[in-house]
Amino acid sequence: MQDILEQLEKKRAAARLGGGQKRIDAQHAKGKLTARERIEVLLDEGTFEEWDMFVEHRCTDFGMEDNKIPGDGVVTGYGMINGRLVFVYSQDFTVYGGALSETHAEKICKVMDQAMKVGAPVIGLNDSGGARIQEGVASLGGYAEVFQRNVMASGVVPQISMIMGPSAGGAVYSPALTDFIFMVKDTSYMFVTGPDVVKTVTHEEVTAEELGGALTHTTKSGVADMAFENDVEALLMLRRLFNYLPLNNKEKAPVRKSGDPTDRMDLSLDTLVPENPNKAYDMKELIVKTVDDGDFFELQPDYAKNILIGFARIDGQTVGIVANQPLVLAGCLDIKSSIKAARFVRFCDAFNIPVITFVDVPGFMPGTSQEFGGIIKHGAKLLYAYAECTVPKITVITRKAYGGAYDVMASKHLRGDVNFSWPNAEIAVMGAKGAVEIIFREDKGDPVKLAAKEAEYKARFANPFVAGARGFIDDVIQPHETRKRIARSLVMLKDKKIENPWRKHGNIPL
Repeated sequence: MQDILEQLEKKRAAARLGGGQKRIDAQHAKGKLTARERIEVLLDEGTFEEWDMFVEHRCTDFGMEDNKIPGDGVVTGYGMINGRLVFVYSQDFTVYGGALSETHAEKICKVMDQAMKVGAPVIGLNDSGGARIQEGVASLGGYAEVFQRNVMASGVVPQISMIMGPSAGGAVYSPALTDFIFMVKDTSYMFVTGPDVVKTVTHEEVTAEELGGALTHTTKSGVADMAFENDVEALLMLRRLFNYLPLNNKEKAPVRKSGDPTDRMDLSLDTLVPENPNKAYDMKELIVKTVDDGDFFELQPDYAKNILIGFARIDGQTVGIVANQPLVLAGCLDIKSSIKAARFVRFCDAFNIPVITFVDVPGFMPGTSQEFGGIIKHGAKLLYAYAECTVPKITVITRKAYGGAYDVMASKHLRGDVNFSWPNAEIAVMGAKGAVEIIFREDKGDPVKLAAKEAEYKARFANPFVAGARGFIDDVIQPHETRKRIARSLVMLKDKKIENPWRKHGNIPL
């Protein structure tokens, strides 16, 4: 028995050493943690249960039969984050550069299958050079097995990808199928084809960082949600995000009560919106002053800044927040912001998270680049997401709600449960000036007459009471009582039940 125990410990030690001390030192020299160190930071201390530590690849080509390392380049298992179950896989760059083999993929698939059975999230810590070339199509088959599970788990359990090194070729598509992607600045990158291939095919000179670094994907492409300075910060922020999420689609998100009273008034909100309707203000100020303890976990903060999305709590309950940002492009909806918000609304709907929408939208962005880029179809994604959404939906119009954008932003017509408006809100087809120039175009040469008509139009439509008279607005509220009214509405909507017609799935305008 003693011999077997010693043998077990030797095998465990070999697996823990991964690619060897020299490669571990090289990983540290790049400012990166090892696969196991990352798991230690991510999970509650002492909770990690590892699976498949002794798995080895089965490749016999190119001398690989003499080059086997236990674990085969990925550490898999489960543990706890703040006492809640999560499944994890962490690719080990010290073993064959984290390259994915058939057995490496089997290990990932095993934890994903188990996560689906028990209803717990999956977190992938990605650090891999791609498919293991020596295995050819077997490694490609391994990727496809992982992709299939990503799709089956979508909307069933939350899936989060943390890119902590390279992620190239087929490796990028598993993170792309997950709900959230985090990256680490200067040490992580994602691209379908690397700089050398790009140069050969298109003759463009580009670095790996410019092509697929963290800043590129958080500011230009929108592929990643957030980028962090180093591995430790990224993993700690991932723990924070996890606290907002339910374990699966049959549960509600955890309630974490705070000492922040639900009936807290903030009188400064009464002067947040400027008197001049063309002057900008920061919508984030309203969000921070409305949610528990001013704690707003913003997602994609550096991409499509004309719309804000993220998680917060009201009376301890997780809510998803979508808000137009008047500081950027006057809060107009465009292609990027529509896609950004639509995906977030659909995530919230899949995982029983109420959606709070703050509206100040003058319309969809005009211009040839938007029309040629397909704003009609992309704007319809946000419309589709809100219309399909069955979780509690609470909307607050703070200033402008013009045209089709009024409809799209969680209006009463898209089954908004509670629709509030601030007293100075303007709900109309368009702004008074533009409307008058169209309705009274024959008076264009008479500025005095036009000004009078504009004042008349403003008095008639530049207020929430016309919409209120039709029941499209449930109440006109004082800005300072926004938090209290949202909190009460959430309590009322706690047991909301509504179902969409049976179908295999809808056909969202992709």
